[in-house]
Amino acid sequence: MLQNLQQMDPITLGILASLGAGLATSIGAITIFFTKNISKKLLDILLGAAAGVMLAATSFSLIVPAIEKGGGGIKGSTIALIGILIGGIFLDVIDKFFPDTNLLTNAVDDGETARGMFRSISINPRLRKTWLFVIAITVHNFPEGLAVGVGFGDGDIANGLSIAIGIGLQNLPEGLAVALPLLREKYSKTKVWLVTLFTGLVEPIGGIIGVVLVQISKPLLPFAMAFAAGAMLFVISHEIIPETQNHEGHSKLATYALLVGFVIMMFLDNTLV
Repeated sequence: MLQNLQQMDPITLGILASLGAGLATSIGAITIFFTKNISKKLLDILLGAAAGVMLAATSFSLIVPAIEKGGGGIKGSTIALIGILIGGIFLDVIDKFFPDTNLLTNAVDDGETARGMFRSISINPRLRKTWLFVIAITVHNFPEGLAVGVGFGDGDIANGLSIAIGIGLQNLPEGLAVALPLLREKYSKTKVWLVTLFTGLVEPIGGIIGVVLVQISKPLLPFAMAFAAGAMLFVISHEIIPETQNHEGHSKLATYALLVGFVIMMFLDNTLV
């Protein structure tokens, strides 16, 4: 299979892979057509596993290759260090426009106001926070697509596939996490599913930018990989892991799920070659 994929244009592969990873968000949300009574315990376990998958994909498919392609040793490690920090800071700056997106964790205070440019929105506070959560997830999907595109940028198909698979697996429970708050606000299941589809379609945009950028300038590849890794680490640490903790005693189960997700993705990442 990999030999056949090697014959394809890396830009086409990057776009298709990031599209597939993005569509996983809407696939995960299909569950709502059968039931909306998803237990918080199950969602915490799924999100924990997703965090583990993404940690492994970030470590073995982005950070390690970034160091190697950057020349290894002090040079490669320095490039990775700078890229990771800048990627994390970039996501932090973007995140300041949104409220706490751990929506399923926290009860909404009716007196709460949105931050930044959304402060003047005059709609029901809980509904406003729901939509800000959706927008935040959409924005955070961009670096995921970027990571997939960068992975394919130098023609390393196995590495790109590892990232795409990891992000796709992570997007399955994320789609459900996006859908449930919208269902709570009495939106129809069809509309909710279409919203989750839209949030995932941001990823191909990032994929196009990532793969084209690296194709244009190969020397950018190590930094681009590290930047994508830093952005992903920020999302994992700031959004996904906190969502699984301090919920009715589910935190330990979510932690074990993270370990399982990590080792499964580690195995896949090192056997796809």
